[in-house]
Amino acid sequence: MSSSSCGASTRAYNRFLLLVAGLGGLLYGIDVGIIAGALPYLEATSGLNAGQLSMIVAAVLLGSVISTLFAGLLSDWMGRKKLMAISGILFVISIPLIALAKGFEPLVLGRLMQGVSAGLIGVVVPLYLAECLGAADRGKGTGMFQWLLTLGIVAAALIGMFFSFRVAEVERLNDAAQLFAFKDRAWRSIFWVSMPPGILFVIGSLLVAESPRWLFRRGRKELAHTALLRSRTAEEAQRELDRMEGALLTERSRASGMGAKVKEPLLQRRYVVPFVLACVILACNQLTGVNSIIGYNATILIQAGLNDAQAHMGYVILTIVNFIMTMGAIALVDRKGRKFLLSLGSAGIIASLICVALMFNRTEKLRVDCREAVTALITADQKATIRFDREQAAALLASRGAAGAAISGGPTTLIAIYSYGDFRAATRAVRSDDRIPTIDITRASCVPPNKVVAFFSNPFANLDAARTAPLKIENALITPIPSARVGWLIAGCIFVFIAFFAVGPGVCVWLALSELMPTRIRSNGMSIALLVNQAVSTTIAAIFLPTVGKYGYATMFFAFAAFTAIYFITAFFFLPETKGRTLEEIEAYFEGKRPG
Repeated sequence: MSSSSCGASTRAYNRFLLLVAGLGGLLYGIDVGIIAGALPYLEATSGLNAGQLSMIVAAVLLGSVISTLFAGLLSDWMGRKKLMAISGILFVISIPLIALAKGFEPLVLGRLMQGVSAGLIGVVVPLYLAECLGAADRGKGTGMFQWLLTLGIVAAALIGMFFSFRVAEVERLNDAAQLFAFKDRAWRSIFWVSMPPGILFVIGSLLVAESPRWLFRRGRKELAHTALLRSRTAEEAQRELDRMEGALLTERSRASGMGAKVKEPLLQRRYVVPFVLACVILACNQLTGVNSIIGYNATILIQAGLNDAQAHMGYVILTIVNFIMTMGAIALVDRKGRKFLLSLGSAGIIASLICVALMFNRTEKLRVDCREAVTALITADQKATIRFDREQAAALLASRGAAGAAISGGPTTLIAIYSYGDFRAATRAVRSDDRIPTIDITRASCVPPNKVVAFFSNPFANLDAARTAPLKIENALITPIPSARVGWLIAGCIFVFIAFFAVGPGVCVWLALSELMPTRIRSNGMSIALLVNQAVSTTIAAIFLPTVGKYGYATMFFAFAAFTAIYFITAFFFLPETKGRTLEEIEAYFEGKRPG
């Protein structure tokens, strides 16, 4: 084969690798975003209570946590390629299971399978890309994974918006039976639409080569060399194979004094430092607040001063900005480097979060707590329904004297923090000028339906006691709403936040996860680090609404900025630049060696 035809073949295969990786990211993004558009129609037609719906939403997180824990072990046991195919098959099977479901159990099982699929994809695809792509293309490959991940979120948002327009058209017919039937078809159709990318990902996973580094560590040197030749020239493949051989010989020579069957101890600088760095970066990635800012974006913008339609438009703009800026990050990551983009991105995040916090603080410092007045509205069956219109707002504020009078008369929002026994919850933020400004506080909206969900909500809580405990209003906070102009300024700062996140942490976090870990601990180390990431994400999701309800958005955004400052310090002062280095060269760096 001529050198030109060989070069064309490797370029075509590398593009195919990028496509397969992108489809993995697309599935991950769909897993994250698809439920948001389907949930309103599922809630309206399924007959499930709030606790069951919460479990359907949370099942993805539970499945993801479980599979992430074992993804490293599974990828070492069966190989990266097989695990990618299995993760795609699980996603494909989950779609008909959900879309054809007639009750609670198949919905939970299907969503659990989607979570298992997402957890496996989140570990194995970046791992596979790091081990297959050359140093010059590794950033682009992982960037493609993140780029199509954001496309999956955008697609989920647009699909949800499309069906919301169709539902609005059916509502105008004033036919309740027809509306119910259409909503039932809508949430099922939303899931069916997400099936084709899963099928394509499975096909692509079966056509790519196995990871050369996995093959090499299994003693299959010839197969590893063949896999390298699919994505590199013969000279590059031989050079990289020699580096793998050298790294393995070094590892074996260290262990030779301990006996043939004794492995080198893991508590060494070359293993501990990159592992800790990866864990800190992944934890800080969530501590920027990105998942909560995306997940509660509409609620945040309503509190900022926008109406419901504007807030949902703001969410779509947010996902589009994320998608477009990730394209820019792909172009820059192998030119400017990971360290530069993480430092730039985290610095921009800090500035935008502080701006949002300062603007929220201007109105939130005027908020008043009408806990006693709302407590008086609790009924004998330990529920409360609050119609928070202008008249009710004025009545509640009148109970607080001068502080209430200072914000009375203008539009306000109400958030109630309440509890049944050991379980706490927060209502959505409802505006006094909404068309249907009603808050319903019920036991089902707070107390988990079973012990499994209760454990993940509060492992130390007494579920049986909470089922009979009285309703307690802990806070009922009324806050003046800023003008729409301020609302769009806050929205603009949040768009800047997501732009800097996409350029820096959004793309580089997957690279940090896969590049920093030495070969011996890469798969299991990635699983543990990603588990840390998910644990932090879950914790923030659990405390976000109660925290902003009690202390305000300003406090939460200031806290996110403070944690992002730790991110900046870690990236700027401690993270080495990995651009253009092979995985073996990065491993040698942490061992204390410097390139000659």
